[in-house]
Amino acid sequence: MNNLHSHAYVVGGGIAGLATAVLLIRDAKFEPQHIHLFEARTVMGGSLDAAGNPDDGYVVRGGRMFEAHFGCTFDLLNDIPTLHDPHISVTEDIQSFTQEIVTSSRSRLVAHGERQDGPDYELSLRDKWNLLRLSQLGEEALQGLNIENYFHPRFFQTAFWVMWSTMFAFKPCHSVVEMRRYMRRFMHLLPGFNRLEGIHRTRLNQFDSIVRPIEHWLRNQGVHIHTDCSVRDISFDARGQQVRGINFALNTRRESIQVSGADRVFITLGSMTDDSVLGSMQHPPDIADAHADHAGAWSLWRQIASHSPKFGRPDVFAGDTTCTQWLSFTVTMPHGKFFDHMQRFTHNVAGSGGLVTFRHSGWLMSVVLAHQPHFSDQPDHVHTFWGYGLHPERSGDHIRKPMLESSGAEILDELAFHLRLGEEADALLRDANCIPCLMPNITTQFMPRKMNDRPAVIPDGAQNFAFTGQFVELPEDTVFTVEYSIRSAQTAVYGLCATDKTPTPLYRGFEKPSVVRRALRCILNNGP
Repeated sequence: MNNLHSHAYVVGGGIAGLATAVLLIRDAKFEPQHIHLFEARTVMGGSLDAAGNPDDGYVVRGGRMFEAHFGCTFDLLNDIPTLHDPHISVTEDIQSFTQEIVTSSRSRLVAHGERQDGPDYELSLRDKWNLLRLSQLGEEALQGLNIENYFHPRFFQTAFWVMWSTMFAFKPCHSVVEMRRYMRRFMHLLPGFNRLEGIHRTRLNQFDSIVRPIEHWLRNQGVHIHTDCSVRDISFDARGQQVRGINFALNTRRESIQVSGADRVFITLGSMTDDSVLGSMQHPPDIADAHADHAGAWSLWRQIASHSPKFGRPDVFAGDTTCTQWLSFTVTMPHGKFFDHMQRFTHNVAGSGGLVTFRHSGWLMSVVLAHQPHFSDQPDHVHTFWGYGLHPERSGDHIRKPMLESSGAEILDELAFHLRLGEEADALLRDANCIPCLMPNITTQFMPRKMNDRPAVIPDGAQNFAFTGQFVELPEDTVFTVEYSIRSAQTAVYGLCATDKTPTPLYRGFEKPSVVRRALRCILNNGP
């Protein structure tokens, strides 16, 4: 097909949608002026967002980690200039920053106020066997099972599970198929697992470091980016093989677009951060608002899925919020006293340690002190850090109520308790602004599933449309990563637009004898 005269409509302004637009221009040779990108929020970036200011406080709902073998990601970002220097690509900047600030945690876990440097895995013989067996089992044997169906209850008390679950945000109720994929995909990282070694990070938060440069590049190319534009439904032909129309609300005004067979439509399915709700220092997030049935990405996927079983089963993933929610918090302070204390306590300079998890926290709370500044407009004297609780429905150990019901001030009190700050707490955390964020759908992509619950990127028979994002099926790759979203965009564009390109090959370290030997040694020895 001659893509120069076709139009492309991209639904969703997260990283999958942004990547799709870039690839349409770079590799499929679409005219940028013929590309329309629709985003329901007022800003682009989807789950890779960040907002705020030093006076009202900054907010990062969450962030994804990177590693050296994210080939799709680095391929895409290699053609996107940074905002601070047009001669440096985003890929080059990430790789340069990773060499400047090398991650090697000296305090991965904290137990009873004491840091644990390179913790032992604490795996029993049964646990070791189950882990090794899991990496070798086929997915067919594990369909629909959750992690607690597979492992012995004692496994969930080990340091390995605490580190694994908090690093990747797995819960026992999540899919054992997804855990298997993580075991295989990141097997090469096991030798540095208890120090978080091998992790790459962006220089600033991922919105400033990745989203803003991509959006700037797309706008300069001439792509039409429509924010505050909510796609309400997609119309298909009778056989579900062609998209015929897109109906949307732009600034509350209802409009529609007719789509021809020569046009291309790319639809991001679902959302990890739909229905997120912020709290404040004085108030917790409004739980009722977080669980409201807003007309968002999930409603759109349900409407699409009603046309054909080939389009997936959204309700398999969204619905059980006790299994899919956690609560993050971002702290802004007009001084560096807390940072100075944490750097002495952890033996890590900010940015070099990564996640610090309080092992015996009822909320299973973790914090991360990123390299400063973390925001593009952050003044030198202002410091920010991020944290989250993997089990916000549980009671705290000092704040005797669920994290879900706790204000920002109460979250800081709980943090001070686990750090054993005592009388120092007031001085170290004075004037801190802690903003909680409840995300009821943040780990929906980890829910137990069966074959065909996630649709193919290009469903069988699809002629002018494809699906992208975290809820499509990409064999062997791992959800909850930027890499997965960008791989879905590559698969969609290259498969639907008659290019001569194929998706970047998946790194298959689990097939390399040297990688397997090192991973085996780590598990059998209970650590590196």
